[in-house]
Amino acid sequence: MWRTLHSPDRMNGRETIGRAILAAGFAVPLAVLAGWGWWTLHRAADNPAYVRRVALPSAEARIDLPRIEGPADASRPLVVIDAGHGGHDPGASGAGGQREKDVTLALARAVRDALLRQGRVRVAMTRDADRFLVLEERADVARRLGADLFVSIHADAADNPDASGATVYTLSERGSDAVADAVAQRENRADMAGGVQLGGASNTVSSILVDLSQREMRARSVAFGGLVRREGEGRLTFHANPQREAAFVVLKSLDLPSALVEAGYISNAGDAAAMADPAWRGRFAGVLASAIGITLARQEAGAAPTAAARDAAEVAAALVP
Repeated sequence: MWRTLHSPDRMNGRETIGRAILAAGFAVPLAVLAGWGWWTLHRAADNPAYVRRVALPSAEARIDLPRIEGPADASRPLVVIDAGHGGHDPGASGAGGQREKDVTLALARAVRDALLRQGRVRVAMTRDADRFLVLEERADVARRLGADLFVSIHADAADNPDASGATVYTLSERGSDAVADAVAQRENRADMAGGVQLGGASNTVSSILVDLSQREMRARSVAFGGLVRREGEGRLTFHANPQREAAFVVLKSLDLPSALVEAGYISNAGDAAAMADPAWRGRFAGVLASAIGITLARQEAGAAPTAAARDAAEVAAALVP
């Protein structure tokens, strides 16, 4: 018997052909799209549109130490001045296009020059050019030189354009663990911690002495911050909260008095203009040079120890053979 035009078999055949055409209609564009994506990715990998290469220091290499300026007498106290940021790291930016790395270098040079004019202390700078240093390298310079004080200079920034004034930061309690590790492990506990010899002490005693040494260094750092405020009264404008504590990486690995000074807010038009003014930089440098000179003179003269130093001496006398 002849099948009719609309028989089930004929209809099933047409449906099958239709489905095949529909599937091909989806498959071909997808295949083309996949091929184009593969070609684009491989072309981008072979010919990247933009690549920024940054030379990082190797784990083994250490940067060359900077020159020490000032009196030739190696027994004179040494301060290391650190100009924040540099190289491919511009730091914060001001509304007028100022870059923090340029501002900090100008301020650091001004402080160095003021100290050299005083002629009482030796001075070294972590950088005296537009170069990049990782934070640990900056602290390492001070440590390797045997510095008596480390001062890092920065320019602050805030979303609030009205924020202004200088701030002195010292290391907080929460940021001090790296100090304990560095001092406790150094030279198999045979080094000095705040003037107390650790050699021959047990791990427990060393831990106590290191903690007391940290307290001593923090106390001296806070005292330096207080001197900056005192010497700057009437000469500089300070932030409403001018002395603060924070876990700055550049301060965490140091076992010597240290501070980070934010000279002002580069995000504030008035502060940015002041920091660009040579006369203002001279006043800022004079304030820091006075505070640095007093701090180092006190240390050199063996000023009365703080409570932390007295505690360290008592523990050492009682527990260290």
